[in-house]
Amino acid sequence: MVDFEWYRSFIAIYKHHSVSEAAKTRMMTQPAMSQHLAALEAEVGEALFARVSRRLVATERGKELYSRLAPLVESLEEATAGLKSTSLPNNKVFRIGLSLEYFQERLLPKLTDSGICSVSYFGTADQLIELLKEDQVELIITPKKFAVPGIEYEWLMEETFSIIAPAAAAIPVLHTLKEKEEWLSQQKWISYGLELPMIRRLWREHFKRRPLIKPKHVIPNMHAVIKAVEAGAGISVAPTYLFENSNTNLQTCFDSLTVNNELFIGYKSKHKHVPELQEIISIIRDEKVVILS
Repeated sequence: MVDFEWYRSFIAIYKHHSVSEAAKTRMMTQPAMSQHLAALEAEVGEALFARVSRRLVATERGKELYSRLAPLVESLEEATAGLKSTSLPNNKVFRIGLSLEYFQERLLPKLTDSGICSVSYFGTADQLIELLKEDQVELIITPKKFAVPGIEYEWLMEETFSIIAPAAAAIPVLHTLKEKEEWLSQQKWISYGLELPMIRRLWREHFKRRPLIKPKHVIPNMHAVIKAVEAGAGISVAPTYLFENSNTNLQTCFDSLTVNNELFIGYKSKHKHVPELQEIISIIRDEKVVILS
């Protein structure tokens, strides 16, 4: 008799072209995954994969089986998730991990118009992934994709970081990268962290080396960094969405010197089809939302 888990393992191997990678996504050991495949091949009566250049490529029988099984397994998983969600109370609290800045500027306005009850946790990318791994949150918004078994990511958006200075600062007109680097190196810098996170990225992308600067102030809050720049404490690098639509007392410097950063939505693979998770993702993405009752 065929075990349903054999089908799920077969689909995972088909998608990842590897028993080991499929085992990671299903949070199984590699021997257990191999046993599932061997048992299914024995039931079918022929090989479902062939090894080509260190990758497992589906045979014609494997392709045929996948085309028949994939939609059926996905429908069954969605139905199972729906059954689980009906047993949850309507006022279920959804726990989200993200940066304070993104929460204040992007997510909070959307949550106020939804029927979602939420608890938010703020932290760095390293802290957020730990919260998700330990099931302290159901979803994170993060600039880093960590290779953790059982966790999936969806691309959310790209944010642009620009150099900002006080509005009254005299910014010289410079033409070469060398001139710009020399001028920037002489300024007082305000950083989000001691490791100069976005400043270092900007320097490497445009000047092809590490910045030889020591921050005047380290402030682990981007709104406070912007306030410090407005007050004349120095210059910094900040995401444009935090200031481009507001009346701030600052200016951008050398508009060609920007750096882009991607944000991702992360969640446990086992929760992928849970309706509450899909609802909060729709809210984050500004898509049409059907409030669950």
